Amino acid sequence: MNKAAPKTLDLQQVFGWLVGDGILPQAEARAAYQKAQSILKNGGSGMHPLTAVAQSKLHSALPPHKLLTLDWLSEWMASKVKLPFFRIDPLKVDFAKVADVMSASYAARFNILPIEMNAAELVVATAEPFISEWEAEIAKVTRRKLKLVIANPLDIAQYTAQFFALAKSIKDANKANGQELALRNNFEQLVELGKNNKQVDANDQHIINIVDWLWQYAFDQRASDIHLEPKRDMGAIRFRIDGILHQVYQVPIVVMMAMTARIKLLGRMDVIEKRRPQDGRIKTRTNGGQEIELRLSTLPTAFGEKLVMRIFDPEVVVKTLPELGFPPVEAKRWDELTSRPHGIILVTGPTGSGKTTTLYTTLKALATSQVNVCTVEDPIEMVEASFNQMQVQHGIDLSFADGVRALMRQDPDIIMVGEIRDLETAEMAIQAALTGHLVLSTLHTNDAPSAVMRLLELGVPHYLLEATLAGIMAQRLVRTLCPSCKAPGAELSDDTWQSLAEGGDIEKPKVAYRAVGCPECRQTGYRGRTGLYELLTVTQPFSQLMKKEADLHALRRQAMGDGMTPLRQAGALKIAQGVTTADEVLKATSAIN
Repeated sequence: MNKAAPKTLDLQQVFGWLVGDGILPQAEARAAYQKAQSILKNGGSGMHPLTAVAQSKLHSALPPHKLLTLDWLSEWMASKVKLPFFRIDPLKVDFAKVADVMSASYAARFNILPIEMNAAELVVATAEPFISEWEAEIAKVTRRKLKLVIANPLDIAQYTAQFFALAKSIKDANKANGQELALRNNFEQLVELGKNNKQVDANDQHIINIVDWLWQYAFDQRASDIHLEPKRDMGAIRFRIDGILHQVYQVPIVVMMAMTARIKLLGRMDVIEKRRPQDGRIKTRTNGGQEIELRLSTLPTAFGEKLVMRIFDPEVVVKTLPELGFPPVEAKRWDELTSRPHGIILVTGPTGSGKTTTLYTTLKALATSQVNVCTVEDPIEMVEASFNQMQVQHGIDLSFADGVRALMRQDPDIIMVGEIRDLETAEMAIQAALTGHLVLSTLHTNDAPSAVMRLLELGVPHYLLEATLAGIMAQRLVRTLCPSCKAPGAELSDDTWQSLAEGGDIEKPKVAYRAVGCPECRQTGYRGRTGLYELLTVTQPFSQLMKKEADLHALRRQAMGDGMTPLRQAGALKIAQGVTTADEVLKATSAIN
């Protein structure tokens, strides 16, 4: 590097580069420099010059005239100093390991952050490429070759604070309470003589900090589920993001058990009982003040108690049907169907296909001050003030059927039954529909016509189905392509398109978009999910086919003749619109014949 260059990157150097590269015209440079200098002075001594430039909201003079964001400026600076640019992904950083490399004050002093370490190499992110006095010392201490990368200065500051604080909390909690734990009530027990085997206090401040961080971290990463999984030597933390599980971190088993105890305590669960599964719920807030509900579920395993937290965002129920992925035509048909005064409407699909979200969104729209909406659920997924919600209690013989029977005496207009699992529940739902109520429920079937077969198999008489069944909707969730990096791919083969379109008159796209991968989507190529919907409206011809010896293929043909768009065709439309990929649709609908 140029030895005459300033030791600390300054604003003058940055503007010199911007003008030299033609990104900022000479005529505009003076005014822009003065504005950035004012921001830098008001931002305090800790503000990085690139941050001041980014806050100036400048646009590049070069096509396509992009806004000079902090990420763009950081990557551009990396090219100027001939170092790689690195987007820090907190899910991929073992912060306890890198926190052992240096202290938090040392990292903050030089504006650096260790992000990866293996047997031969230590990767360090910096926002000050001209400060190198620390390099020889760290290389000597770690006995590893150093690799420098440039990162966003705000990311370095944020994650320096987070990683070192969390690593300290985990280390202190583990150190204060012994390295090993007698795994009581587990199948495999390891006790080391001479070690302190006492448990960590669930109310220990370190544990409180770790649990608070875990939740906020999960909210920031858009996780739908948090898994705490005890293993033989360590506890694994995993997040489910867009339907895919990601390894987040490993903590000492003693710390994980204390985290589990802390969460069970907050969820009003029996902290002492670890031999049987338990359920609970917690309501909390994000840093932005948004309310979030967590549904808790524990399971005894060979190495301890496994805890899964499902995250429910109350904002989901205020989304419109198109925002969930409904095409406008299907949204209109669904609204017409759910506006009926009575009858049974079913939503089907496997676990995790978005059935609950669809039902809550629908009920939220229907729950006006003129109607009484009652639900019986197992468990209550989200607490909603506009519904009257009841939870199934198997311990006191309060089943779905008992719940519906009780609700019938509560003057309901609309009843939502969490799931029809047996004949008794099906019969109670039918009885409610026959007496003038609108009943919504779920079933686990592969597609909409299969729901009829399932009800007949349970023993529901076909004439009662003919009298009450109004409609069935099957659904799936597929990942949506990341808008920041999706790119045109190869044209789909005729065989693949035929499999997707299922004989429909959907025009095959000349080019199907493909997943690429970028920092925004964690190199997966996908960001977020959308729904595929197959809506079957029961017509007179269809109801005549609902007999004891009903033929599934005949039901399916009739439903399609009545206007039902099969799930794969719904997926084909999303592919043609560039929303998702053929692989995602085929994977989501693979169980459908």
